[in-house]
Parts: sequence; structure tokens; C-alpha cells
Amino acid sequence: MADVFAGPRPRQDRVQPLQPPLKPNLFGLTKHFANHFPKGVALAAFIRKLLQNFVRNQAMQHGRFTGLYRRLCNPAGQEWAQFLKARKVLYAMGDDCVIQSNVDFTDPLHVRLGNNVWLTGCTVFGHDGSVAMLKSITGLSLDSVGKVDILDNVFVGHRAIIMPGVTIGPNAIVAAGAVVTRDVPPDTIVAGVPAKPISTVSAYIQRCKERTEALPWFGHPLIASDFFGPANDELTRLRCEYFFGAPTAETAKKD
Repeated sequence: MADVFAGPRPRQDRVQPLQPPLKPNLFGLTKHFANHFPKGVALAAFIRKLLQNFVRNQAMQHGRFTGLYRRLCNPAGQEWAQFLKARKVLYAMGDDCVIQSNVDFTDPLHVRLGNNVWLTGCTVFGHDGSVAMLKSITGLSLDSVGKVDILDNVFVGHRAIIMPGVTIGPNAIVAAGAVVTRDVPPDTIVAGVPAKPISTVSAYIQRCKERTEALPWFGHPLIASDFFGPANDELTRLRCEYFFGAPTAETAKKD
């Protein structure tokens, strides 16, 4: 019985003979990518730049696509501080602040920053989260919140925790990993859990100045007072030779 769904069968002369399998032509592929891949890379970079500019503008001007802005543009500390200030995320912020995008503000409107405040990967609390649990077991009306007032010229190190109800500075440093539960006086460096004074900023500046002047790369332009960028290959090499000695033949091979 004929298959009514098969349709007309092709004539034998319409059937094309099988072609032999293509052999890989590595030279041809290499030449193709050499001719076209750089153009593709340039086009992709151009499109990415356009998209970054669009997303950055939308975030800065209108507060849109904030999550995408952080992932796509990966804003540095100065730019992220400008975003927080432009969008009025905090209660108030002074000038020349540097805030890394991984800083966590639990209650941004409880936070006031002065001028030249640097925050690096820390957490700033504005409330006590245990109150919700206490309310559930006591039936009492409870609240436990507080301000965080960080005054001029303060640096807070990586993974430090600032608890609510404290004032820091001016002219103070919170060491990495410290937990600040009380006010940090002016001209003070605190460290530890809970954070306690370990030095004055004035004394640390003098020690740092003396150490710097003794370094082999003292006077290098990349440690000048007006330069805040990363080290280049030359400065990194000088530092590594100072730390570990001149490279051996074995370490040269690894490089």
C-alpha cells in the first residue's frame, strides 16, 4: 500500500552523490580567525562599552539597573561612593569618599559619613537583629537601632564590623576584622574583638614615614603622595626582590 504521507519520491537523477568528508584545514582556520577575530573582539568591546555607559547612566541618574551596574561595570571605590551620594543612599556623605562596592550597609539611612572616608569590604550595622526574636518570646514592644557617624579622615579595614550607636573619628583607623562596639576617639587606631585602641594615627604616620624612607624604592613615582593607583611590573619586581631576594634560575623558569 502506498504511503499517502510520503509525497512524491525523488527521481534517481535528482539524488546527489555523497561528498567525501572534509579534511580539517588548520591553516585555513588560523587564517580565518587571524583575519576576522580581532575585528570581532573590537566590536564586542565597543558594544560592551556602550552597554556599560548606558547602564552606568541609568543607575547614576535614575537608580535603575543597580545590580546590573555593579556586575557589569564593577565600579571602583570612588565611583561607587559617587553613586551612593548621587542617589542619596546614606543619610549624608561628605566629599572625597572611597567606598568599595562590597561594603554592606544594613540601614543606610542611619549612616552619616564625613569627608575623606574610606570603607573597604566592611559591614555597617544600624540595628540589633535579635530584637525581633525577643519580641516574639516576650510580647513586648522593643526597638534597638542606632546611628553610625563616621567623621572626617577615617579608614575602615576589610571585614571590620561597625555596630550601631557609635561615632568614629575624626582622623581614625579601624583595623581589618575589628568589631567596633563603642566610639573611636579622634587620632586613634583600634583593632580586635571588641575593638580597642592600639596606637594613635599620628604615631603610625611617623612609623610609616620612617619605614618608607628606608625602602629601596623610596622616591619611586608610584608611591608619591598624589598617586593612588596600583603598582606596575617594575615596582612589583623591586618589592619581590626586597621580600624574597633576587630570583634564582628556578624561579626564572617558572616566570
